[in-house]
Amino acid sequence: MSAFELVVFDLDGVLVDSEIIACGCLRETLARHGVELDLNEVFERFLGRSFSVVETDYQRRTGHPLPASFPAELNALLIARYRTALRVMPDATRLLRSLRTPRCIASSSTPERIRLSLGLTELGEFFDANVFNTTMVARGKPAPDLFLFAAEKMGARPDRALVIEDSVSGVIGGKAAGMTVWGFVGGSHYTGREAGGMLLDAGADRIVERMADLLPHLSEAIPP
Repeated sequence: MSAFELVVFDLDGVLVDSEIIACGCLRETLARHGVELDLNEVFERFLGRSFSVVETDYQRRTGHPLPASFPAELNALLIARYRTALRVMPDATRLLRSLRTPRCIASSSTPERIRLSLGLTELGEFFDANVFNTTMVARGKPAPDLFLFAAEKMGARPDRALVIEDSVSGVIGGKAAGMTVWGFVGGSHYTGREAGGMLLDAGADRIVERMADLLPHLSEAIPP
């Protein structure tokens, strides 16, 4: 039996290999509206953050609010790319089938994007209604609000919860909530990039490179 009462999974970049797709779509849509960023800049500025961060950054750069058409343009591009390219993270399905500990999702994505991802990958069956997103709380990651909300809804103590996160903002948020946080670096968006040190610097308690490595670790005691 796992020493944890709850495992809180991020979705994008953890359960589904979507961040390389989503950040590419965001980069293309920003470029259409006059903001040129390379992909690494998009990762650094927006990975694991809510859409409000994009709005704030755009206004700071241009002096104008984000165009009203922007979310719909981005969403249409995302849907098209997801339908052809979205994949479950290797071994994620096997992990979820084997995991006996209660689990949930805490994601910065929009509810629509979450539903699309879970539907296309058939991962929704492993979580039922235990899927929480930033629209449910006052502040998104890196604030602890979403993680604390998830723990409360799941009936788990924060200090007995494990968070699996791939972003700096997610790691910071999970630690601020008083949870154990393991940084996951198995997504395509980290190919050729040194992410482990970055997540450790943000406070991650451990770095995990593959989903297949997670299950044996879940039987270990929580660090004091």
